[in-house]
Amino acid sequence: MTTTTKPAAPVATVPAARRLGAGALALRQGRLEITQFLRSRESVVFTMGFPIIMILIFASIFHGEIGGGVKFTQYFITGMIATGLMTVSFQNLGIWIPIERDRGVLKRYRGTPMPKWVWFAGKVIMVVAIGVAETALLLLVAVLLFDLKLPDTAAKWFTFGWVAVLGVTACTLCGIAISSLARTARSGSAVVTPVALILQFISGVFFVFTSLPAWMQQVAALFPLKWMCQGLRSVFLPGSFGGQEPGGSFELGRVALVLGLWCVIGLVLCLTTFRWTTRRDG
Repeated sequence: MTTTTKPAAPVATVPAARRLGAGALALRQGRLEITQFLRSRESVVFTMGFPIIMILIFASIFHGEIGGGVKFTQYFITGMIATGLMTVSFQNLGIWIPIERDRGVLKRYRGTPMPKWVWFAGKVIMVVAIGVAETALLLLVAVLLFDLKLPDTAAKWFTFGWVAVLGVTACTLCGIAISSLARTARSGSAVVTPVALILQFISGVFFVFTSLPAWMQQVAALFPLKWMCQGLRSVFLPGSFGGQEPGGSFELGRVALVLGLWCVIGLVLCLTTFRWTTRRDG
């Protein structure tokens, strides 16, 4: 008796999933971070609205000129841009990363095959996108309502660009680093907000910097926000105002040096202090 065997059924072949490149992974994570940010109405209103509200208040309080035909608004716009960039990077990350850590989001990310750098890249893309939108909106409001004079040369726009890039980079890295100080999600704001407010008051955001006490100017010079404001003043104010700075000029070389140094400091702090889990998780 002979037995016949049925031919084996063909094995269904499933096409291998297309692997995303490094750039595509980062962009996808960036879109996710932006979407999550926009879903938080409180964060959107505070981050996007705070600089605009402040410039509206200052423009209502301080009328006339600061000197040399320059309006007060022209001076204070530099601080509002700088503090807006610090808010979206340093303050926003310092508050939200502890929340994600406390909820176990970071722990789950670490357990996935996704490279860890993609998560950081997503945060950076979110900061850049929101920072650009916030700055553009602030400038638009200042131009339409307060006759702000925008930079009129390519050199000034170039200075605006590198000061903003170095400043945002330093503040982003420092925001990621300081997030490790918060023990719980609730303590993130308590840790970060006082630091941000103190830096704003001593760095020439709310006051003319040279009117502050000398010791306060020296303390402010240790941190990046003061140098961001000073670099931006060189963009929006006439060159003659450089002589009124503590160093007798806008000192753009020193601005680049200090901001670059803080980028290095922030990176070292991130690499040595960042935690994916809470202390109770080990």
